[in-house]
Amino acid sequence: MKELRIVSLIASSTEILCALDLREAMVGRSHECDYPESIKSLPICTAPKFNVEGTSYEIDQRVKAILQDALSVYRVDAEQVSRLAPSHIVTQSQCEVCAVSLKDVEEAACQLIASQPLIVSLEPNCLADIFTDIMKISTACGVVQRGENLIQKLRSSMKAIEEKSTRAAYRPRLALIEWIDPLMAGGNWMPELVEMAGAINLFGESGKHSPYMSWQQVRDSDPDLIIVAPCGFDIKRTLQDMPFLTKNEGFAELRCVQENKVFVADGNQYFNRPGPRVLESLEIMAEIAHSDLFPPTHYGSGWIRY
Repeated sequence: MKELRIVSLIASSTEILCALDLREAMVGRSHECDYPESIKSLPICTAPKFNVEGTSYEIDQRVKAILQDALSVYRVDAEQVSRLAPSHIVTQSQCEVCAVSLKDVEEAACQLIASQPLIVSLEPNCLADIFTDIMKISTACGVVQRGENLIQKLRSSMKAIEEKSTRAAYRPRLALIEWIDPLMAGGNWMPELVEMAGAINLFGESGKHSPYMSWQQVRDSDPDLIIVAPCGFDIKRTLQDMPFLTKNEGFAELRCVQENKVFVADGNQYFNRPGPRVLESLEIMAEIAHSDLFPPTHYGSGWIRY
């Protein structure tokens, strides 16, 4: 096998590569790859095609305008990638809002990249797909055993949390909000995490993209808990947009608001990243859903009470 020289164009795949002990083989990353800290010194190979500042609504409108033209919302710097002479490029085909699209990478590879890299495309729609993608990367990079070991470790830790949550006296009804304006519920693997954490998922289906929902749906369901974890937003950024949620009619009358059970979580580092830290995402949900069973290990960094 030729020397490994890997360019990762997704934050989650960067985390997978590092968990597989392949950090030293990485030669490039996307502008969104920010964990672990050691990868920040790598050359950046992508950029957004729109202004990422603004409210949830403004960002949503910019993304929709670009996608109407069947374009990815991110740009690949093909010349930069070519200079890095990668043996492998890891991208995805699951969501053109989340990362550089497979189409863009294939076009760049055909046009400019002389090293003729192997393109490893991930498509995580549910929890099982995340494990499949870990194996896809480990197989492509010749470290199959490391992939198997990582999956076994993640499955074992997540199963322990799921089993512990069954000791809870009740299962709270949870509304997981992935975008504030317009309102979207958590989809894909997140409904599974909610159930594993010992809660009842009110919106969104496992294996399906995050759905739009109305405020009236939230109001009618009167959830026991609300977790707000917008895709790409950390806690500080989410707090800026929370007034767009709290100004809705009847917000103050919701059971969870009156009982102080509205939470803000880091939707950038957790929840929306289909990689090894899906385990930490589950831990955060369990801490929120069953504080009597799970100590607040991630409080302040992964989640806060609003």
